[in-house]
Amino acid sequence: MYHGLVKFKQLVADKSRGDLSIRIFIGSQLGNDNDILEQAMAGAAIAVLVDGGRLSFYQHEIGILGAPYLLNDLDELNQLVHSPMFAQWAEQLANNSGIKILAFNWWQGERHVLSNKRIDEPTDLSGVRLRTIGAPVWIETIKAMGATPTPLAWAEVYSGLQQKVIDGAEAQHAGTYGARLYEVISYINKTGHINLISGLVASNGWFEQLTSMQQQIVVESANEAGAYATQLVTNMEADIETKLVAQGVQIHIPDKSQFKRATGVVYKNLGYQKLKQKIETYLNNPKADSLLIKTKHSGQYYVE
Repeated sequence: MYHGLVKFKQLVADKSRGDLSIRIFIGSQLGNDNDILEQAMAGAAIAVLVDGGRLSFYQHEIGILGAPYLLNDLDELNQLVHSPMFAQWAEQLANNSGIKILAFNWWQGERHVLSNKRIDEPTDLSGVRLRTIGAPVWIETIKAMGATPTPLAWAEVYSGLQQKVIDGAEAQHAGTYGARLYEVISYINKTGHINLISGLVASNGWFEQLTSMQQQIVVESANEAGAYATQLVTNMEADIETKLVAQGVQIHIPDKSQFKRATGVVYKNLGYQKLKQKIETYLNNPKADSLLIKTKHSGQYYVE
C-alpha cells in the first residue's frame, strides 16, 4: 500500500505538471483513521486509505464491502466499485458527510484466521478471543464464525498475542508478515473470510475547490495507483506465504463452505440481505462491461 501511495504521489505530480503535490505520512503521524476522517469532514487537505467498515458509520451501504465472502475475484471487485450503485453511495457519502472517495480499488488481500491451534470449522473458534477491526461488519463476521470478536489497535496485536490478551487474530498475509506475527502464532488458517478492500478518501470540501482538470487528475491517479498496489499484492502473496512457512508457521486450508454458511447471518443482522442480492444480480449481468462509460470529472461509472 505504501508503494501504491508513492505511485499516487508521482502520478499526481506528473499529470498536474507540479501544480498539485502530495506528502505521505506513515505510522499514524496525522492521527488514527477516525481522526483523519474527522479532519477530512472538516475540510482539511488530508486523505487516508480506509476500509468500507469504517465508512459504514457515515454511509451504511459501503460497509458491505467488508462483508464475508461477498466477491469471488478481483474482476468482481473492479466491476462493483465502478458501478452505478457504488457511484450513488459515494455521492451520498460526499454530500452527507463531506468525505470524497477518490478510488476504492486498493485490495490488500484475503483475511485469514491466525491462531495457535488448527481451525477446521466454526466450532473450533468457540471461546477464542479473536482480534478484529472495531466496525459492525467485522465484529458480526467474527462472531458468526464462532469466535469472540475483540477490537484492538493493529499496533497492539503482537503484544496482545504474546501476553495472551487475545487468542488469535485475522489478517491478510502482507499484514501478518509485516507485523512479524509469525513469531507469536503457530497457524494461518486460510478461511479467506473477508477481502480487505480499501479506498483512498479525502475531504470533499477540498476536492470541490480543485479545478475540473485537477479533479480528474486526482481521481485517475488514485485509481491507477490502486490498481498498481493491488498488482503488487497479488504478485507477492505466494512469496510471502513461503516466507511465513520458513518462519515456522503452518498453513492450514479448512473447508470454507462451513464458514460461508455460518457467516450468511451477517447480511441479515446488518440489513444487507437485499443489497447483497442486488450486487449478485449486477455482477451476473453479462452486459455490464458493454455499458462502461467515462465521465469528465469522476472516473469510471456504469449506466443503469
